[in-house]
Amino acid sequence: MKQLLLIALSFFSFQSDSFSQQLSPVDQVNTLMGSDSEFKLSSGNTYPAIALPWGMNFWTPQTGKIGDGWVYSYDANKIQGFKQTHQPSPWINDYGQFSIFPMTGELKIAGEDRASWFSHKAEIARPHYYSVYLADYDVTAEITPTERAAIFRFTFPENKKSWVIIDAFDNGSYIKVIPAEKKILGYTTRNSGGVPANFKNYFVIQFDKAFAENLVWSNHKLSQDNRN
Repeated sequence: MKQLLLIALSFFSFQSDSFSQQLSPVDQVNTLMGSDSEFKLSSGNTYPAIALPWGMNFWTPQTGKIGDGWVYSYDANKIQGFKQTHQPSPWINDYGQFSIFPMTGELKIAGEDRASWFSHKAEIARPHYYSVYLADYDVTAEITPTERAAIFRFTFPENKKSWVIIDAFDNGSYIKVIPAEKKILGYTTRNSGGVPANFKNYFVIQFDKAFAENLVWSNHKLSQDNRN
């Protein structure tokens, strides 16, 4: 019996070493660590950042309300956007943020209205790759970072309408849609202080599919004007 046990343990050790050699360090990072936190009892103060080291900006799934420093909470069950963020901590909050979100069916603008159920079982959170299944819309969202931006891939089901919402948030923002170039330009002025009076975070979003329809909104009211 002792000999059999020794053989079994030796085999397990060999398999474990072989497996670890196949993984790069980045594959062993779980960016959800520390996200089980809340304002009343701070115990982590982190969010699942999708970014290169020293990247110009980070990206993160957004479970919290717009303006909430706790942008991602592990015990949440809905995602309402994928936010470009410069936030160092929930206590300091964010600046120059905006979000991107895919959905299908009826267009819903407000963050809490459009939010989709998700499960950690269908979520992969790594520094170089994030993926999640948005159950309400049957959409898989994937993100990988670049030095100054990110690349998104949305896998939609067959349906009548698929949307990608660009939310530049409130407190002053601008959106311009250029269908001929499959491009959206804009800026957000959203911030939590500590920035110049003329602060703007500019962005360019390039699509690989033509737009079947495009709309903008102000105060949750749709319009054809290119200002939000």
